[in-house]
Order: sequence, then structure tokens, then C-alpha cells
Amino acid sequence: MPTPFNVKNIVVVLSGKGGVGKSTIACQLALTLALKKGLRVGLLDVDVCGPSVPKICGVEDGQVIQGPSGWTPARLRLPEGSAGSLDVMSIAFLLASKNDAVVWRGPRKDAVIHQFVEDVAWGDLDYLIIDTPPGTSDEHITLAEILRPLQPAGAIIVTTPQEVALDDVRKMFSFCTKLGLRCLGVVENMSGYVCPHCAECTNIFGSGGGLQLAAEYRVPFLGPVPLDPALARAEDEGKSFLASSATATSPAVAGLTLVVENIEKEVAMR
Repeated sequence: MPTPFNVKNIVVVLSGKGGVGKSTIACQLALTLALKKGLRVGLLDVDVCGPSVPKICGVEDGQVIQGPSGWTPARLRLPEGSAGSLDVMSIAFLLASKNDAVVWRGPRKDAVIHQFVEDVAWGDLDYLIIDTPPGTSDEHITLAEILRPLQPAGAIIVTTPQEVALDDVRKMFSFCTKLGLRCLGVVENMSGYVCPHCAECTNIFGSGGGLQLAAEYRVPFLGPVPLDPALARAEDEGKSFLASSATATSPAVAGLTLVVENIEKEVAMR
């Protein structure tokens, strides 16, 4: 049975609240590591009830195949000459229709998470990025138990600036402590809104909440990422935001680039 022991770095993306852009950060991190860094990357979507990773990464029509060595994940077709690779696994590939609801109790969710980690032929990877559902539910506990012997690099906690989000996200630090999962740092997503006409950034949700949270729990602040309509458009079209020349001057590009670089630094320090 294939297992990801040949994965150099496992990074889990967490948030105590839905709607903060956790999948955005997970997908853009994976795309950047593969497209711009030339690394071999796996992206595992364990948000069983709300799988958005395939659409964001442009592999919504991808197929996974079950063979004697386990599931073969869907592979993103990268530009010719690219040194990296990106393989994606999600429950979305196994549904009869993308509009099908997943109405499962905890044990069935746990079983599919075991399959996605243990029965997928990931091959040799530099990074396995894991996008999780919001909160601290059965899926998180199961995932932490599976990953413990694999010694994951740690977790990224994603928040938005406003206090109502910070209150929920604070629970994730306790969760990481209880499960022995190192916190690599905090990302403040939607840290301002980038005007599509003048590129001015306005703090419609406030600012500094992520930095405050990182200081409060004495973990690294990985950086702020502004809300940019071009980023939302890129994800709707299944494209890498950072790899597009059309978005090169966006403040969100600078923010995401900083976040990726800081994550690489924290992973290297483990």
C-alpha cells in the first residue's frame, strides 16, 4: 500500500472559520511551488463536503484512476518545459456530478481521508499541501492521527482581519497544541481591497488582525494578502494568479509571493 513517506514536507492549511480564503491560500501555494519554484507538489483536498480545490487549480475535469498501486491523482498540465509537477486528489473527482451533495456521517469521512493519504500513489514529492475544512471536526482529528508518524512540517493558519474571524481562528492554536502540530505561522487574507482601476488598496475589513494574532501566540506572521478581483477571476478560470503576467503589478502578487517565501523559510527551519 503506497504511503507518503517519500514526501519531504507536509503542510496543513487550517482555519477555525469558513470563508476566509483557506482554499485560496492552499491552492496558490501549491501552484506557485510547482509553476514558479519547479517543485514536485501534491495537493490533497480533505474538505469532503465543500471540495473547491479542483476548480481553483483548473483540473475540474481531471480523472483519478484506481490501480494496483492505489489511486493515481489528477495531474495539472503545466506549460511545456516546466520542471515542477502538481498532482491533485479530491472527493470531487469521485462524484457522479459536481452538484452532488456529500451527505456522510463521520466514519465514512474518516475512511475516505485514510484512503486519500494512504492509498494514493503520490510518488516522490517535495511538498504535500493539505486543504482542510473549517473548524476542528472529525476530519481534522483523523488527519492529525494519520500524519503524526509522517512528521508533518506544520500548519498554516489563515484568517481575515476582522475580530469576528479572529475569535474563531484562535481556537486553531489550541488545536495545534493538543495534537502536537507545529504552527508555521499566520496568513492574513483579504487584507484590504485592491481597486481594479487604480490599484489602491482600501482596508474594508480592517487590517492588522493577523499580525496581532501572530504576536499574541508568538508564531511567525507569514504576510498579508489583499483581496483582488483579478485573483478571484483567476481562480474561477482555474489559473495560477502568480504565474500570470497580467497580474504582475497587483499588490496581491507581492503579498502572496511574500507568504510563499516565508512558508518555505519556516519549513526549512524545522
